[in-house]
Amino acid sequence: MVGPVESPTPRVLVVGLGGTIAMGAGTSSGVVPSLSPDQLLAAVPGLAASGIAVETEDVRNLPGAYLTFADLDEVVALVARRLAAGIDGVVVTQGTDTIEESAYYLDLLHSRPEPVVVTGAMRNPTLAGADGPANLLAAVQVAASPAARDRGCLVVFADEVHAAGRVRKTHSTSVGTFRSPDGGALGYVAEGRVRFVNDATGRVTAPPRAGDSPAPRVGLVTVTLGDDPTLLDGLAERYDGVVVAGFGAGHVPESLVEPLDALAAQVPVVLASRTGSGPSLAATYAFAGSESDLLSRGLVSAGWLHPYKARVLLHVLLAGGLGGSEIAATFAEAGGRGQPATMRQ
Repeated sequence: MVGPVESPTPRVLVVGLGGTIAMGAGTSSGVVPSLSPDQLLAAVPGLAASGIAVETEDVRNLPGAYLTFADLDEVVALVARRLAAGIDGVVVTQGTDTIEESAYYLDLLHSRPEPVVVTGAMRNPTLAGADGPANLLAAVQVAASPAARDRGCLVVFADEVHAAGRVRKTHSTSVGTFRSPDGGALGYVAEGRVRFVNDATGRVTAPPRAGDSPAPRVGLVTVTLGDDPTLLDGLAERYDGVVVAGFGAGHVPESLVEPLDALAAQVPVVLASRTGSGPSLAATYAFAGSESDLLSRGLVSAGWLHPYKARVLLHVLLAGGLGGSEIAATFAEAGGRGQPATMRQ
């Protein structure tokens, strides 16, 4: 009688970008990025007993606020190479300041089935109760889990698993800062086991920027009480696309209506809600500057996408050479409003 065949040891790549998780004492009273991925892994209790083979790549050692799209493009290329060579999953460690944006960027440019997981820490290693080791262990376990396949890029923090497209950093210091206001966590890690209890819809992928064309410039304008229309002056000359974070369900002051009409005739303009959760609407209000009025003037609805996510998606679509109806169709899918757009691999 033939016994059960043992599964091969899962292989996970940990890519280091720096951030609080990698910080140590600096020359002054604060901390600075200084630890390598190997040093981070050496401080993780239980990792050796997990049965997961971990490899490392030290790409950057920067604060999260310093990261750029160019840095992330390097990660996208590295991840694609290593997954094609047989790695079972990837963990990216970075600063939490930009995780909600960088994770979504990686998600949009990751079309393979293997998991890509982003994590970090809110308490640096010099503090009591540093959360980096626990987050890193959980992230490695998720990246190695067959249950995490075909879910794109995930954010793992405080033993919760979140979809990159809807996760938010909601508190400046709390270790439970990462939340998904619209839909909740996808799953949890307990006793080393990964359990998914939820699904995310509307995931899209797009091609990376081709050739040496310059990266698109995408602006984000947050509407506030009493804004003057000069807020929008010159945007068409300075940006290739603009996201407008409007009041409530997607509203702006009357004084901004005509300038937005003119702007949308020149570059793609996406309308989102500044509230942080819930959708921008499409057909409830009808006053000048309401969501229905602005959409009739050519603005594109972000739907359920937070303005930060909308800006990242517009950047990726413009970088891939898409425009007009393709941008609108992709936002309709990603924002949960329409029929699925064609997936672009």
